[in-house]
Amino acid sequence: MAIAKTTFLSSPEARAAWGAALDARLTEDGFVVASCENSRDGPWRVDVFGEGDPAEVAAAITDGARELGVAAPAWQIETLPDTDWVAENQRSFRPFSVGPFWVHPSHASDGMPPGALPLRIDAGLAFGTGTHATTRGCLELLATLDASETVNAIDVGCGSGILAIAMAKLWRRHILGSDNDPEAIGVARENAALNGVDDLCNFVEAADLDTPAIAARAPFDLIVANILAGPLVELAPGFAGASRRILLSGLLVEQAAEVLEAYGRYGFDVEQRIDLETGGAWWRSLLLRRH
Repeated sequence: MAIAKTTFLSSPEARAAWGAALDARLTEDGFVVASCENSRDGPWRVDVFGEGDPAEVAAAITDGARELGVAAPAWQIETLPDTDWVAENQRSFRPFSVGPFWVHPSHASDGMPPGALPLRIDAGLAFGTGTHATTRGCLELLATLDASETVNAIDVGCGSGILAIAMAKLWRRHILGSDNDPEAIGVARENAALNGVDDLCNFVEAADLDTPAIAARAPFDLIVANILAGPLVELAPGFAGASRRILLSGLLVEQAAEVLEAYGRYGFDVEQRIDLETGGAWWRSLLLRRH
C-alpha cells in the first residue's frame, strides 16, 4: 500500500502540542508524526506519514484543533513514490562518534577512532540507528554512569536495541530489553549478534514491566526509556516502583516540564540533562534519580 503524507503549518508555540495531540490519536494505527522549522521564527511544518486512511488523519487534525482550542488548519495530502525507504536510509547512514561510541552500519566499517567502542547498527524496521538527538542524548548520558551502580539495567521500548547493546558493551554485563513490537525484538536480537553481545542481551516482547521475564529481574538499578512524552508520563508509576534511577528521552524540550512533573510526584529529581537538535527540533534527555 502506498504511503501518504499529510502536511499543514503550525505556529512555533503550538507545534509541540500538535505533535502530542496527533501522536495520541494516530501512532497506534501506524502513523508517524514529524515536524520541522520552515524558517527561523516562522511557521513549522507538521507532517503525518502512513499507509492508513487519510480520512483518519483528517479526523485527528480536526479533533486535535478542537482539543487545542484553535481553528483546524488547511492541510494537503500527497501520495509518496513507491521507494524502498529502508535501503534509502541505509545508503544515507554514515558512521559517527557520540561519547565513547562509534556508530556505523555494516557497509561502512573503516575509520573507527582509536579506543572507541563500535556499535554496528543497520537501518531497518525498528527505530534507533543512533542519529536522532534522543538516541545520541541517551548514549552520552550512559557513558557518564558508574558501572558499579548499573548492575541490573533494562531498556524499555528498545527498538533496534542500540541502547541495550551500548550498555552491554560499555559495562560487559547482562542487559534486558523490551518492546511491544515483535519486529523490533527480531531486529534487536540480530543487532546484538552483529555486535557480539547476543549472550549479554535478552530482548523480550512486552508492553509494560509486568511481563514475568521483566518482573523477575526487578527492581532495576537503571531503567532506560527512549520513547515519547505521553507514554513516559503514563509509565511513571510503574517505573517509579521498579527503579530509583531512570534515563528518559523521546521528549521535546517543551514537553520536559510535564514529564518532570509526573516523575516528581514519586520523588525523582534531575541528575543530568542533555538537549540536542534533530531536524530543527530540540529534544531533551533526562537522567533522574530518587533520593
